[in-house]
Amino acid sequence: MGLNYYCYEVDPCPTCGRSDEPRHIGKSSGGWCFGLHVYPDEEINSLDDWKRLWAGKVIKDEYDKIVMEQQMLDIITNREWHGREWKTARKSSPYGYASWNQFHAENESMEGPNGLCRSIINDQHCIGHDKGTWDLIVGEFS
Repeated sequence: MGLNYYCYEVDPCPTCGRSDEPRHIGKSSGGWCFGLHVYPDEEINSLDDWKRLWAGKVIKDEYDKIVMEQQMLDIITNREWHGREWKTARKSSPYGYASWNQFHAENESMEGPNGLCRSIINDQHCIGHDKGTWDLIVGEFS
């Protein structure tokens, strides 16, 4: 399970009440680096780009709960999976898989920081790993 986050324009059109479609910021999934949705064609390529974009706007999760800017930043940058240290975790079998190697192969993942799984860079979905606990993701999110 994961939770998606969106950036909304603050003020809808005063005449018709319509506002722009919300922009998908990304997805938080337990045990994984945050999937930061980037839009290279629109020059949204990093967390810094997102911070500039959401300044003064409204951020909501997929259940319409408002998220403050600092809280969103914490969700992206202060992530860890308690109890998983990769050095010792490699000796166990995760979640019904025969090994962590099988898990990572089938989930296109790798060991990440703070006990998190991280998407592998494949230039189709994950196009990069930023300096922290988030991956740079393009395209559709499930």
